[in-house]
Amino acid sequence: MQNHALVVIDIQNDITKNYKAIIDNINKAIDWAVAKKLHIVYIRHENLSAGTRTFKTGTRGAELASDLKIMSDHVFTKYKGNALTSEAFATFIEQNGIDTFYITGADATACVKSTCYNLRKSYYEVSVLSDCITSYDLKKIEDMIVYYESKGCFILQSEELTA
Repeated sequence: MQNHALVVIDIQNDITKNYKAIIDNINKAIDWAVAKKLHIVYIRHENLSAGTRTFKTGTRGAELASDLKIMSDHVFTKYKGNALTSEAFATFIEQNGIDTFYITGADATACVKSTCYNLRKSYYEVSVLSDCITSYDLKKIEDMIVYYESKGCFILQSEELTA
């Protein structure tokens, strides 16, 4: 499945709220992706705005979380919500002929949402692993699932991958 990729979005040290509840599921999805020989991609967010305190370039907060399994060196940095704004990530997709994505990460209402929307807008197949996404406001997850489906994303649980 070399044209498939598991994408882990913004599981970084500054994502302290709620990610602990999904980290085991994300790590299981990473194990699945390794076994299936999928590309595993890690997306890091960095804030360039002077007024922000989180995800600052060169800080511990911008680093990938220490309890996240790192199984590839495909780590791309973005400065906006949409992961496709990372030219290196977009080039990686093109060079590897990736057309199918399994999405995990934070924040479901911002960066995950923007990435899914833009992947679908570019006609890629997108599956959101609903037990591998989180938000600062967990009450919004259910609405986000509806949103993802309305944009043509498939909704899966990580356990469905190994079934």
